[in-house]
Amino acid sequence: MSGPGPGNGERTQTQHDDDALGELGYKPELKRTLGNFHTFAAGISYISILTGTFQLFYFGVSFGGPAYWWSWPMVFCGQLMVALCFCELAARYPVAGSVYNWAKKMGGPHVGWLGGWMMMTATMVTLSAVALAYQITLPQIDSWFQFIGDGSGRNDQAANAVLLGTVLILFSTLVNAFGIKLMARINSAGVFIELVAAVALIIFLGAHITRGPSTALTETYGLGSGQSLGYFGAFLTASLASAYVMYGFDTASSLGEESHNPGRNAPRAILRALIASFTIGAFILLFALLAVPDLKAEELSTGGLQYVVLATLGETIGEIFLWSVVVAITVCVLAVQAAGIRLMFAMARDNNLPAGSKLARVSPRFQTPVVPAVLIGVVGVVILVVNINQPQIFSVITSIAIIMIYVAYLLVTVPMLLRRLRGTWEPREGAFSLGRWGLPVNVLAVLWGTAMSLNLAWPRAEVYNATGPQHWYLRWGAFLFIGVVALGGFAYYWFVQRHRTGVLAEHRFEAEDPTAPPPNRRTAEPPNL
Repeated sequence: MSGPGPGNGERTQTQHDDDALGELGYKPELKRTLGNFHTFAAGISYISILTGTFQLFYFGVSFGGPAYWWSWPMVFCGQLMVALCFCELAARYPVAGSVYNWAKKMGGPHVGWLGGWMMMTATMVTLSAVALAYQITLPQIDSWFQFIGDGSGRNDQAANAVLLGTVLILFSTLVNAFGIKLMARINSAGVFIELVAAVALIIFLGAHITRGPSTALTETYGLGSGQSLGYFGAFLTASLASAYVMYGFDTASSLGEESHNPGRNAPRAILRALIASFTIGAFILLFALLAVPDLKAEELSTGGLQYVVLATLGETIGEIFLWSVVVAITVCVLAVQAAGIRLMFAMARDNNLPAGSKLARVSPRFQTPVVPAVLIGVVGVVILVVNINQPQIFSVITSIAIIMIYVAYLLVTVPMLLRRLRGTWEPREGAFSLGRWGLPVNVLAVLWGTAMSLNLAWPRAEVYNATGPQHWYLRWGAFLFIGVVALGGFAYYWFVQRHRTGVLAEHRFEAEDPTAPPPNRRTAEPPNL
């Protein structure tokens, strides 16, 4: 006696997922092909522990000494509060452009647009910033990768970074344009390599430990002495190295319209990506400090983690791990661009961007929004070009992009907190829920996001004007740039785009005729616009 075919259960679940999307006012257009590991891989590759730790270790040690390590668990605890709030939202609204749609559902269309605009702008800058990481790693593997000059010229490294980054962004654009299935396969393979390499790196560094944690994690190099806040001020600056890494976990939900059973899998993927990244990163950073031959070596604050790996493990083994970092950078760029594409698509189908119908068009061949992939890639390359002669300005913009992501997160958690206080927030029944812990967790998420945003934006000369001459507009760059982006963008929305807002007809969910036989879907609620 034959039972139902193996695909029936999947089709039933897909129908349920599509019904949930219809409740938001959208018809399903993107192909559901991603499983549990794919969504987990998307989140963890955006965070990209190997990319972040190798790119920013030098910064943390430079400003906080080895004791900066304590900022890693501090940032994790704060971001965990945000992630838990996102898990409730991902269970109820597993939709493309997650931060934009969540801000819209929690705070209304104006808050939603601002959150999406901030996140989209920041994502394009982040794409360029991650692509620049090739320059930090590839020339250390082999000088052959220094295509422009020998690296000693004033702009050799900056120009070479642009060349390498442009090649990477072009590759990422092609992969993302060919569809989520190809991107997910490459991304998942890359994440697997990254995770194996990260665990192996921990083991190899652990085998070369020469000192105990009590020595390494209390070493401050005397930084902060003579300053008003003492070492605490230095530690807050150094903590930016951790804050710059541990974000992007919402990407696991942004692929919700292309995932199977996203209401259940997305919250799990968010938490797994964040917890795994924290755990692996904590051990890599700790064991690097315990294993480096000289804890006070100047190269720690110049060569960073690359120096530690090569000095501790030798050239041959060290280079193998550096190649793993190259893989991590590559899949990180893929994930950042994929998240940006879904965000742009989500805003465009609400007609919240110029040329919305073109940006929201899903390619019938590749079943993905191709125009956003190309546009984000082009903008990413243009931003890279700024780095050729103005690397200091680029570093300022990169720092500001991270702040904008934290602010975009606040545009979700603050309205969500207000909804909780008014008693109008209800998690999806039978799905992930914080229960009675929801309110305190949400409060902590808002406090953390506000505090870290201020810490990131604080006008420190060492962050925003590290080399002379001193310019006030660079030192106050965070407030100026974010103010221009937020106010300028919102002014455009208020006076122009706001009057056009509404789900485009070709993307709108149409409820079935109530006079027809009983439908399988529930009637969709009108979109909250």
